[in-house]
Amino acid sequence: MAQDTSLVAKKTKKILKFYPMKATMLSAALPGFGQIYNRKYWKIPLVYAGFGALGYSVVFNSTSYNTFIKAYQDFTDNIPQTDSYLKLIRGMDPASYDPVLHPTTYNVSNASWVRDGLLRQVDYYKKYRDLSYIGIAAWYLVSILDANVDASLSDYDIGENINLTLAPIQIPGYYFKGVGMNVSLRIYF
Repeated sequence: MAQDTSLVAKKTKKILKFYPMKATMLSAALPGFGQIYNRKYWKIPLVYAGFGALGYSVVFNSTSYNTFIKAYQDFTDNIPQTDSYLKLIRGMDPASYDPVLHPTTYNVSNASWVRDGLLRQVDYYKKYRDLSYIGIAAWYLVSILDANVDASLSDYDIGENINLTLAPIQIPGYYFKGVGMNVSLRIYF
């Protein structure tokens, strides 16, 4: 007895259509909204974790920058009451490098070394603070781009006619022999 193929219902997957412009505008308005619109809820913690890590980096580098710029300013002025740099310089006696608190016992080369070290720290934390701000802008753009690409590829159909195969291979040779991986992609029409 032959089975009637017209009675067998084919399984059809409902493909949702997302609009890339809408996803882009939602993600630009508030990061993560584009991912919500695309129903990629698992990406939202990643978006905000990136912003959180970069925000922490900005706060840490800004605080350190302010600490070292104040210490540098205190070290280079002639006011004995401003001595915030003493907490930052460990392992050296202030009598060997401080021209304001110890004008008779300080060493000029030690004072120069401390001043240059403080200035290097100021430059270091300023550089990474600024890079953190650039990182925030880049992460914002990446989250927008992710929402756009995800919406653009939402109706892309990967059917049964695509086959990707990974296989180990041996590389023959007289002087050099090796092992590698072969990647083969076959598309059946």
